Amino acid sequence: MNDYEVIFVRLLAAVFAGGIIGLERSYHGRPAGLRTHTLVCVSSSLLMLLTVFQWSLLAAMPIDTIRVDPTRMAQGIMTGIGFLGAGVIMKEKLTIRGLTTAASIWMTAAIGIIVGMGFFTAAGAATLITLLVLSSLGWVERKLKSRRYATLMVRFKRQIGLPKDELAAIIKQHAIKYYSPSYHLEEEGAVFQYSMTINTQNTDNFHALAESLSNMEQIIEFSISPTGD
Repeated sequence: MNDYEVIFVRLLAAVFAGGIIGLERSYHGRPAGLRTHTLVCVSSSLLMLLTVFQWSLLAAMPIDTIRVDPTRMAQGIMTGIGFLGAGVIMKEKLTIRGLTTAASIWMTAAIGIIVGMGFFTAAGAATLITLLVLSSLGWVERKLKSRRYATLMVRFKRQIGLPKDELAAIIKQHAIKYYSPSYHLEEEGAVFQYSMTINTQNTDNFHALAESLSNMEQIIEFSISPTGD
């Protein structure tokens, strides 16, 4: 193939690799989808093509003045993509979302770099692995019996009182563990607040705990906020 064919083949391969990863993200309603992943992959491939064809593009320049290093170009691309990935990570109260999409953008950039260098076998394998991880391992994660964490906050009037041991007993009744309790007086000492981290293997236990707390007259306010997703 001549140089033009090589360029078009590699850019089209980058469009394909980034596009199918982006389709998976778009299908799951993620903010960075088809267009973002496609552009990330193509731009990474395009910049690496500069290092591949640097001698042709800079033929009139003395050899000693050419300093386009493929490894340094790749490092620069991945550093820049890190900022783009950070843009899709969102913090909703105590829950952090978007980490998987940020990782997929980073992976797409790496695939684009490999495509730009002409390593199609490695790029194809990496694309397939990425699709399998995004589409299949999420199901595995949901099936795993992992512990779910949340922050529990309970407020009640000080004169009515809610002993810590009583609250602890209610929490344990719902197969929930707690630790790191903290205490706080509000409204000039009229309102007392408990805050603590709780965890369980079944998130339905959080709902059951909320129902129990809602039926306690001495509690004026409470919240159960998941700390991870």
